[in-house]
Amino acid sequence: MIDPRRLRVLRALADHGTVTAAGAALHLTPSAVSQQLAALESEVGQELLRRRGRRVWLTSAGELLVEHADAVLAELDRAEARLAAYGAGELGQVRVAAFASAITQVVAPAITALRALAPSVTILVRDAEGQQSLPMLLDGEIDIAVSMHNPLDGPEHRATFDSLYSEPFNAVLPPGHPLLAHPEIPLPALADDDWVVPLPGNPCRDVLLTACAQAGFTPRVTHTTDDFTATAALVAAGVGVALIPRTTLTSTDRVRPVTPSPQRQVYAAVRRGRETHPLIQVVRKALIEASPA
Repeated sequence: MIDPRRLRVLRALADHGTVTAAGAALHLTPSAVSQQLAALESEVGQELLRRRGRRVWLTSAGELLVEHADAVLAELDRAEARLAAYGAGELGQVRVAAFASAITQVVAPAITALRALAPSVTILVRDAEGQQSLPMLLDGEIDIAVSMHNPLDGPEHRATFDSLYSEPFNAVLPPGHPLLAHPEIPLPALADDDWVVPLPGNPCRDVLLTACAQAGFTPRVTHTTDDFTATAALVAAGVGVALIPRTTLTSTDRVRPVTPSPQRQVYAAVRRGRETHPLIQVVRKALIEASPA
């Protein structure tokens, strides 16, 4: 196998004409240059130089190898430049998993911002429910998880969390519900209704069940779905009430704020040890800056 470092020595000899001049250009002694060229001849199995006294010139094989050396060394230079850009956070891909409304609220705006600020940084997006992205992160499937995970609830020693934004849950009421006459609804007033809630394991379910418990009641769950569009459709069909994060609602009909207002806190998580990688830092900063105030 040809050592690229020796190709640089051959290129320097072709450029400068003498072993002494090539050594000066490469900060090597003439003896070291001669040793490198002799080793290169051994690697390629061809005579690359003709020597007469102190004079040295390239053979036809040497000239041919110099032509290829130019291409090889140019590619190495490009590779070094790209690696330097990657190390500086200016080039590369970052895999981000987020739930749908967070993609809309944060991830997509971050992509737009990075296109102007760091056009060689690419975010690869994966749609994942809030309870799915953190395990994906810890398993190494993704680089950043945007989720509702609370750092106080789980493996905080394995991840670093950036707070992105908080948003309230609003009540969605079926047609004809008597509380539609009120601009704002006390949460305990929904204690006697049937409820549509997310499936067990979904952090949104945990938020609303905790809020109801703090309001003094346990909701009567009759239907479950993790899809908020489906939740709104079920409520519209009259099967119960629901609490839905504000940004997931596409209509304000039959939607009312509640008091006290449950909140979901959205975080960006990275594995510990990766948070200082320049490329990860660039995307973390973009996500934070893109988050709604």
